[in-house]
Amino acid sequence: MLFEFAVGPGSQRLTVELAHPQVEILEEAATRLADHLATYAGVTEIDDGFAAGKPQFDFTLQPAAQSLGLTPQSVGRQVRHAFFGAEALRQQRGRDEIRVMVRLPRGDTKSLHALEQLMIRAPDGTELPLPQAVQMNTGRAYTEINRVNGRRVLNVSGEVLPEVANAEKIQAALSADFLPALAGQFPGLRLKFEGRQRERTEALHALFRGLCLAMLAIFCLLSVLFRSYIQGLVVVLCVPFGTAGALVGHVVMGYDLSVISVFGLIAVCGVVVNGALVLTVTMNEQRRNGAPWPEAVESAARRRLRPIILTSLTTFIGLAPMIFETSIQARFLVPMAISLGYGILLSTAVVLLFTPAVHRITQDLRGVLTGAMMFVRGQA
Repeated sequence: MLFEFAVGPGSQRLTVELAHPQVEILEEAATRLADHLATYAGVTEIDDGFAAGKPQFDFTLQPAAQSLGLTPQSVGRQVRHAFFGAEALRQQRGRDEIRVMVRLPRGDTKSLHALEQLMIRAPDGTELPLPQAVQMNTGRAYTEINRVNGRRVLNVSGEVLPEVANAEKIQAALSADFLPALAGQFPGLRLKFEGRQRERTEALHALFRGLCLAMLAIFCLLSVLFRSYIQGLVVVLCVPFGTAGALVGHVVMGYDLSVISVFGLIAVCGVVVNGALVLTVTMNEQRRNGAPWPEAVESAARRRLRPIILTSLTTFIGLAPMIFETSIQARFLVPMAISLGYGILLSTAVVLLFTPAVHRITQDLRGVLTGAMMFVRGQA
C-alpha cells in the first residue's frame, strides 16, 4: 500500500466562476469547462459545480383546472396534505404537545399509482384526478443554488498537483484560449477566477502598490540627502537589475515564481539601494574635497569595491544554507531566499559598473547642456 503526504500548502485549488441568466446554458458551459480541465495533466478532483439532486415531479397547472378556480397553491397544498399530512389537532400530554396528522394510508404513499389516482377538489366541490389538473414532468431538485450579486453562478474547480503541473500556467492558458472561446459560444456568459487565484491576484496588486509607494519614498529621501534628483534617480535605477537577478536565480534553481518570491523581490529592492547609496556618498565627498568629477567617480568606485563585494558575498553566503536546502520543511521559504540572494549578487556588479558609468554620463550631459546654454546666451 502506498501512502502520500505533503508539507506546506499542498495542492493548489483552481476555481472559475461562471454566471448566466439561463440555468441550462450555465450547466452546459460548466460541463464543457470541467471536461477541458480534465485534459490538463496534474488536475484532479474536478467539480463541475452542480449536483443532479434528488428526483422530483414538477407540476404545471392545466387550463381546465384553472377554469375550475384551482391555483398552484391549492393543488400543492392538497398533494402535501395527502402524502405528508394535514394537522388535525394538537393535544397536550404533560409537558409534551402531540400533533395529530391526517393523510393517506402508509401503503398508498409509497407508489406512483397513488399519486396518479389522487383526486383534487376544486372550490366548487368538483373533483378531478391529479393528471387532469396538472401536467406532471420529472426533474431534479438542486441541492444548493449559489448567487453572487443576484446572478446565478456555478464554480468549476479542480485540484492542481504542484509536482505535476503549475496552477499559474494553467490559469494563463485558460485565460488566453479556452475561456474567451467559451464566452463566445454562449453570449452573456461571464467568467472569472475565484478562490485562491482571486486572493493571490489581490495580494500581488496590494504588494505592487506598496512597492511603488516604497520606491517613491526611497527616491524622495535620496533626493533630499544628495540635494539632486538625478543622483537619487541613478541610485533607484539599480533596483530593476536586482529584480532581474532574482528572476535569473529562480531559473537557475528550477523554482517557479510565487507570492513568497515576491516578498523576496521587495526585500531586494530595499537592499540593492545600499551599495549605490554608499558609492554615491563617497563620490560626493571626493567632489567636496576638490577632486574633478571623473577622478571622484573612479576614486569612489575603487574605495568602495571591497566593502560592497564583501557585504554582498556575506549576505549570499548567509542565505546559501536556505537556498540549497532540500528538506521538505524548508522548501516553503526557499523562493524568498533565492530572490534575495541572487538579486544581491547581480546588483553588486550593477552597482560597481553601472552606477559609476551613469554618474559619468550624467555629468558629461550636464556639462554639454551648460555649454550649450552659455553659447545661446552669448549669441543672444
